[in-house]
Amino acid sequence: MKRKKRSVFKKFLIVLLLALIVCGGFFYVKISNQVKQVMVWEDEVKKVAKEYQMEEYTDIILGIIFTESKGDHIDLMQSSESKFGARNQVTSSEESIQFGVEHLAEVVNEANAQKCDIWTAVQAYNFGSQYIYYIKDRGQKNTLELAETYSRDVLAPLLGNKTQETYPYKHPLAIIHNGGKLYRNGGNFFYAESVKWNTNLIKWFK
Repeated sequence: MKRKKRSVFKKFLIVLLLALIVCGGFFYVKISNQVKQVMVWEDEVKKVAKEYQMEEYTDIILGIIFTESKGDHIDLMQSSESKFGARNQVTSSEESIQFGVEHLAEVVNEANAQKCDIWTAVQAYNFGSQYIYYIKDRGQKNTLELAETYSRDVLAPLLGNKTQETYPYKHPLAIIHNGGKLYRNGGNFFYAESVKWNTNLIKWFK
């Protein structure tokens, strides 16, 4: 009986290991292909970054593209709303990069002026520039906790969510942090952490 149980357990472990290998291989290929899609735009990103004296942030710009579109959308940097105040106004990927880098340069320059860290600027790319002044008064360094508080207590109520209503957000960072939730109308308070992770991911897969 003991041998039979050991045999069953051993088979279960083998099946589990094979399943993990298959899943791991699938995600590796998927992420690798997504990184390749993003890297198609590396030369264009470098060119536009140079126009705005943003060359040192090229890797972060690529990380933003990965976060926003995985390189598989006309509006690569989802810059339509920051430029026009509405979605789907950008007509080409080159235009998206132009407007996206312009917006990033604005928040980076303001964050530098307020002596805040680069991840404050990256979070402000999603939240808007007022977030920079919020962080300026709270240590000048972006944290997930501060981003969440701003999303819940400032941005969401400002845009009509006064009851802390949430909606599902099935990102691994979110699932680990709070079970996978964002505040409705509160932007994405995981944004800077996601871009940070994706910037490193691109470096690993390049």
